[in-house]
Amino acid sequence: MKINKGEYGYRDSHKRMRVLLTGLLAAAILAQLFARSFTDNQAAKNILTVMAILTVLPMANMASPLIASWKYRTPSEAFHQRMVPYEKNGEVLYDLIVTTKDHVIPLDAAAVHPTGIFAYCTSSRLNTGKAEKELQEFLKNNRINLKLRLITDEKSFFRRLDSLKPASEYEDDGTVEYAARLLKNLSM
Repeated sequence: MKINKGEYGYRDSHKRMRVLLTGLLAAAILAQLFARSFTDNQAAKNILTVMAILTVLPMANMASPLIASWKYRTPSEAFHQRMVPYEKNGEVLYDLIVTTKDHVIPLDAAAVHPTGIFAYCTSSRLNTGKAEKELQEFLKNNRINLKLRLITDEKSFFRRLDSLKPASEYEDDGTVEYAARLLKNLSM
């Protein structure tokens, strides 16, 4: 069962898939280099060497996001169960790792609501002010006028979600769905 971006469990699923593909590509490189020793034909040795070199590129493309996201895990099931009731108030996205030019922002949960985007970020070293400003500029450039708020304290995050009214009480102009899709696209 494939877990899509924005669904609970995506980080761990994505990490397992990347580890598997990186391992397979590394094994293919080693097999190609090992196969060189079984031939005396110089042309075959050159072809196997070029194949190994060309296999390094997709392996690097698999490994680089894996390395960047290695320390971020899917939040606990208890956190997920605590978030489920808020799904009626707007669109809730889980397990995003949003990357910008200067930041890697792990969002355990993001509530996209007609009044704004409220995201729970667990990174203790993140400068939330700069990250918020950069993400807000990105949203503005994509014609989304929702205020984005990164919240690093779990208690404050749930207190903010408690204060939200259901999204059905607001006029739907498609902004919530568009903003959620944009956040998913911005995530690795």
